[in-house]
Amino acid sequence: MAENRGQDRITFGVEVSSSALNGVYLDEGGTIARTYRKDFDPSANTVEQIVALVAEVKGDLDRLDCLGIAVPGLVHGATRKVAYSASMPAHTEVDLAHDVAQATGLKTTLENDANAAAYGEFRLGAGRNSRDLFYATLGAGVGGAFIFGGSIWRGKAGFAGEFGYVSINAEGMRLEDVASSANIVRRTQNRMRQDNTSSLSGLDEKRLKLSDILSAAQTEDDLAQMMLERTGEYVGTAVASVINLLNIETIVLGGELMEAGHYVLESVIGRAKELSFAPSFAGTHILSGTLGRNAAAAGAALLACSDRGEIGAEY
Repeated sequence: MAENRGQDRITFGVEVSSSALNGVYLDEGGTIARTYRKDFDPSANTVEQIVALVAEVKGDLDRLDCLGIAVPGLVHGATRKVAYSASMPAHTEVDLAHDVAQATGLKTTLENDANAAAYGEFRLGAGRNSRDLFYATLGAGVGGAFIFGGSIWRGKAGFAGEFGYVSINAEGMRLEDVASSANIVRRTQNRMRQDNTSSLSGLDEKRLKLSDILSAAQTEDDLAQMMLERTGEYVGTAVASVINLLNIETIVLGGELMEAGHYVLESVIGRAKELSFAPSFAGTHILSGTLGRNAAAAGAALLACSDRGEIGAEY
């Protein structure tokens, strides 16, 4: 049975990323009513930055009942604290949910960003009407999350869904080694040194970003399109493993990479079809997420007022 949020409560969710705080508040019907985006400084105090955003939100609303926080990194199943974060290691040294709750007076939950985004897409986005779902986030990092029977499946310690660690060749190369934004850029830079016909060759190679590659692909740049399509094939290889093991109903792909649209999605589907057990593939829907950068914040907001105590750290 799906995790239920009290529909008469006003809830706010915030995703902490390396550069921004993305916020979403849901009205009493569980609909996204307003979004916020604030610059985030990872070298400054995270609690203080979240509390400042919440104060702004409170100024816009008559009331606010619950707060959900989504963070990059592993959230321990028992302590509900950040156990590991490659991008924000300082988060392992604090109890984010507790400290924010103390400062705001709100019931506060903490969730891994991929889990939160999966739940957002499951309830409000591309995964609506599904019972079982796998979600993959493809951006600065590569992560994943499972929803079975309407509930997030976390595994024994809370670390299930580390999609970026799936091996995609016999040498043990992991998906994140080729499909994270930094590694897509690295691979493209290597290709640019062999191909000066691309529009990307006119850019400063050292400052190249994934967004530059996405923009070039939209202008029919052959190199950019090829790099994105090949990345989709790598992702499709890992997706096939999920299909073969779980016969999953719905797979939703989100994150910055999916702004590339069909260049990535079609490659993912094509490669997954090649490597999947045909009857299992036939019953799986592979879709792009529809909530975009609001997915994790929306999911955190939905989980914040959950009536089930195992969802997030609650204070």
